[in-house]
Amino acid sequence: MMIVMKPSATDGEIQNVIDRITSTGARPHVSAGETLTVIGAIGDSEHDERVANLGLEEDPGVDRVMPIAKPYKLASRQLAQGEEASVFDIGGRKIGGNNFSLIAGPCTVESREQTLGTADYFVEKGLAVSMFRGGAYKPRTGPYSFMGLGRDGLKILQEAKDKTGYPIVTELMDLRELDAVLEVADVIQIGARNMQNYNLLTELGKAGTPVLLKRGLSATLDEFLLAAEYILKEGNEKVLLCERGIRTFETGYRFTLDLLAVPVLKERTHLPVIVDPSHAAGKRHLVEPMSLAAAAAGADGIIVEVHPHPEEAVCDGPQALRLSEFDQYVDKVAQAALLAGKTISVG
Repeated sequence: MMIVMKPSATDGEIQNVIDRITSTGARPHVSAGETLTVIGAIGDSEHDERVANLGLEEDPGVDRVMPIAKPYKLASRQLAQGEEASVFDIGGRKIGGNNFSLIAGPCTVESREQTLGTADYFVEKGLAVSMFRGGAYKPRTGPYSFMGLGRDGLKILQEAKDKTGYPIVTELMDLRELDAVLEVADVIQIGARNMQNYNLLTELGKAGTPVLLKRGLSATLDEFLLAAEYILKEGNEKVLLCERGIRTFETGYRFTLDLLAVPVLKERTHLPVIVDPSHAAGKRHLVEPMSLAAAAAGADGIIVEVHPHPEEAVCDGPQALRLSEFDQYVDKVAQAALLAGKTISVG
């Protein structure tokens, strides 16, 4: 249920509604805007019925009571204050609204020289990069593939962060590594294979660090948003949704990049929507056109792979952009984002 308070509602009247919702066993979620306060009553169908029976419509300060039709309550755009999109501040970079976030870096932290060299290049060239990505832990299809440097990789990412000031985006795969990743990461990435690892999502909700959640290989958009709900319900409001391509019958490229997901998600949720063109394309020459299309479609950002020498990369080299050509790519993406009324946020 969603309770919309009158603009004239007092703090006491708002607190009274919160207390009454709590008495039913539902969880109150308060969204306070400049003129209106919206209170969500979060719970299962039994909680909804109990809240409906409270007769909150008659309480002083209450304007109206509305059901939240979607199974994902906190992710629903309906619950957002004034139905506006959420804007998050991560390390001084704004994500959402009219802001565009360009998250770039190597797929995998291979060495100190490769990682710091990439981050330094971004700074030296003055590129409009919002955050730096790099994998210390890498999920791989084959058990004999390179799995990342682990904690040594995290140390290199921390050095890149200290040296350049970029917020760090890196993946978490195992709860046993949560504390180590939390020490470095400004945004924790959850890969497609872990989208429905609900224990992992729940712990990230409790941790509070922003999460970039990638859509599963065969997940519907509703399943995607319900996965985000596991994080949101624990109190972590900063979830970034990432479309990275889904598995279809087509074999001409690695995955089918579902760009229709961008406008549809924006209809359904207030959460920022990021696109990963690298993993969908699987081929370097396809990354730029898909990036431009994603930016023009209204995505709130792109997470893309770039490497000093892609031919020597130990992971996903064929899809990594060349560092020497990256400045031209950034300029084009910035122009495409402007078509959707967004500018790259660099702090």
